[in-house]
Amino acid sequence: MITQAMGLGLVLSFIFTEVVGLSAGGLIVPGYLAIYWDNPPRLGATLVVALLTYLIVRILSSFTILYSRRRFIATILIGFLVGWGLDMVLLRAPAGYQDVRAIGFVISGLIANDMVKQGVVNTVLSILFITTMVRLIMLGIN
Repeated sequence: MITQAMGLGLVLSFIFTEVVGLSAGGLIVPGYLAIYWDNPPRLGATLVVALLTYLIVRILSSFTILYSRRRFIATILIGFLVGWGLDMVLLRAPAGYQDVRAIGFVISGLIANDMVKQGVVNTVLSILFITTMVRLIMLGIN
């Protein structure tokens, strides 16, 4: 199921980007999010980490020159650090909250990078659309 979700996510993301001109957080993001569709706390935590990463990168860009490869590396690194920080906080949280962590350490940074490039609303709507399509196709296959 994971391989199928990733493949579908790649294909649908590519087609969506070519037709609409918006990216859904990178080619691999919708596949990963579709896999975790039945775990809303993890999806929400991933989005929160991406938004925090986006805000930090926007603040940093007012002090330093961030564009192209520098911005991409900054969003991935900051997304990693924010996600890791969330994990460290959740290790000390009550048992019920430990499952509220971001999906992976790179996914949030990829989402934040697209938020910087094309805006938060466009990115979130693109991700929601493509992830839903991947999940619906996966449900039809199984």
